[in-house]
Amino acid sequence: MLKFALVGCGRIAKRHSELLGLNQIKNGSLVAVCDVNKKKAKKIAEQFNVPYYTDMDEMMQKQTIDVVSVLTESGYHAKHVINLAKYGKHIVVEKPMALKLDDADLMIKACDENACRLFVIKQNRFNVPVVKLRQAYEAGRFGKLVLGTVRVRWTRHQNYYDQDLWRGTWALDGGVLTNQASHHIDMLVWIMGDVASVFAKANTSLVNIETEDTAVVTLKFKNGALGIIEATTATRPNNLEGSISILGEKGSVVISGFAVNKMQTWAFEQKEEGDEDVLDKYSVNPPNVYGFGHQAYYQNVIDSILNDKKELVDGNSGKKSLKLITAIYQSIETGKEVFLSDKLSKSKLGQVSE
Repeated sequence: MLKFALVGCGRIAKRHSELLGLNQIKNGSLVAVCDVNKKKAKKIAEQFNVPYYTDMDEMMQKQTIDVVSVLTESGYHAKHVINLAKYGKHIVVEKPMALKLDDADLMIKACDENACRLFVIKQNRFNVPVVKLRQAYEAGRFGKLVLGTVRVRWTRHQNYYDQDLWRGTWALDGGVLTNQASHHIDMLVWIMGDVASVFAKANTSLVNIETEDTAVVTLKFKNGALGIIEATTATRPNNLEGSISILGEKGSVVISGFAVNKMQTWAFEQKEEGDEDVLDKYSVNPPNVYGFGHQAYYQNVIDSILNDKKELVDGNSGKKSLKLITAIYQSIETGKEVFLSDKLSKSKLGQVSE
């Protein structure tokens, strides 16, 4: 049984604590939580009958812990992971792993030097229909890839950003691309392959924040295919969709729903046994935009540790997504096409606004 601790008891901690604290993860249990806000830490601790701390070092020194999940503000991920790595315990960190590429490198280096594994949360890879999509890709059913598109049309009103001072800031959060759409961007690249260049535009349309609430991106993949990212938290009145489309010379797949949860289109020139059942069999109905992927994600983490297997999303995979998002922000800032081979130095991510 691996013993997990949480660092950060904010909004996303509810999902993590329920999975680990309610025995929903095989061979994993919640043993402690930490947050600088005593009230937040105490609330989760009392719910699951575990001790709470306001200092992560004190928690690490007093508790027997195998894995730490870092769920703090994105701009603090690097600082917290690097500090925790010295204890030699495996680390799970929420997306994005960091806001600056140099910080991502330091996180990977710290974990390598202390012989602890770094896992980056990309739970949408474990969504039931997304797993099926990946299987079709690996089986070569698409043939030549033509176009990949992800759409995030969600709702975040001003009161969402006003909950905490860090939300919607360059220094600690980023905008819709960094926060809400980062999972979808990861999925797109996971299927379509490495990106050669991007061109992007963004607006802050309906809320008062430093960063963008709406963005569109065109991508050119190294394999010649094209891609589109459409991301907004300015959908009104409610969440509309979180979806992905993959089009190839031999077939097309569309996964829709508000959390990439509903298999909408499964069409291939070469039919295979079971294709007729895919739309029904590989659709799920989660209660919120987080979907069901966290549970399978944690099982992958535990399986990787206990059986010494390669994890699906490590620090290098997390950095790959961050590099793409950084290039997108550089394109927004410069108004130009940005090649990922370029020096990426014009992103505001991780910078304190003047």
